[in-house]
Amino acid sequence: MTTNVTINSFDGGHTFEAYVARPADTPTAAIVVIQEIFGVNAGIRRKCDLLAEQGYLAVAPDLFHQFEPGIELDPDIEPEMNKALDYFEKFDQDHGVRDIEATIKHIRENEGCGKVGAVGYCLGGRLAYMTAARTDSDATVGYYAVGVDNLLGEKASIANPLMLHIPEEDGFVDKDTQKAMHEGLDDHPKVTLYDYPGLDHGFATQFGERRDEEGAQLADSRTDAFFKEHLG
Repeated sequence: MTTNVTINSFDGGHTFEAYVARPADTPTAAIVVIQEIFGVNAGIRRKCDLLAEQGYLAVAPDLFHQFEPGIELDPDIEPEMNKALDYFEKFDQDHGVRDIEATIKHIRENEGCGKVGAVGYCLGGRLAYMTAARTDSDATVGYYAVGVDNLLGEKASIANPLMLHIPEEDGFVDKDTQKAMHEGLDDHPKVTLYDYPGLDHGFATQFGERRDEEGAQLADSRTDAFFKEHLG
C-alpha cells in the first residue's frame, strides 16, 4: 500500500510531504529513501515499493520542498537535467539533513518501527553520508555520493554502519575524490566502500538510460544483505 504523509520539521517551523510504501505485513524495519536531484520521481517511488515488497516501511521525503512541493524531473530529458543541476547548486544540504532527521523521528514516533535506516542516491548519496554522521540512523547506504571528500571531517561522528557504492567512472566524482574517500574511510570500523569498475554515475537508477543492469543488481544485492544484517 502506498500513500503520502505530512511530516513536521525537526524544529517545528514547517511541514513537508513524503511518499510512503507499506509492506503487506508488519514491517521488519523502516528505511528512509533519499532522493536524487530529480525529486521524488517515479524511480524513487519504485525504490520505495521494492523495499516494501521486502518487508520494510519505506519513506521518501520531498526534500525539494525548499523550492516548491512535488518537483519531479527526468534525467533523460536534457532541459529537466539542467533544471535538476540548478536545484542541486541552490539546495540547502544542512536543511535537507534536518528534514531527513525529522523523517526518522516521525517514523520512530508514529510507525512503531524499532529500527530505521536510510538509503540515498546521487545528492541523496551525499545526504546519506551526512545522515550517518548527524542522525541516529541505524544503518545507511549511499550510491554514487558526490563531494564526500569535503565531508571527511565528520567521519568521527559515524557511529552506525554505513555502506557507500562508488562507480569508478563517475562523471561527477573524479579519481582524486574517490582516492580521498578510500584514504579517509577505509580504516573506519563502521564504513564499507565498494568500487564498481567501468560504471558511471546513476548506474543503479531504477529507470532510464543511466542504468547498468548487472552493476545495479550487484550493488542492490549488497545493500539488501547490509540492511538484513543491521536492521533485521
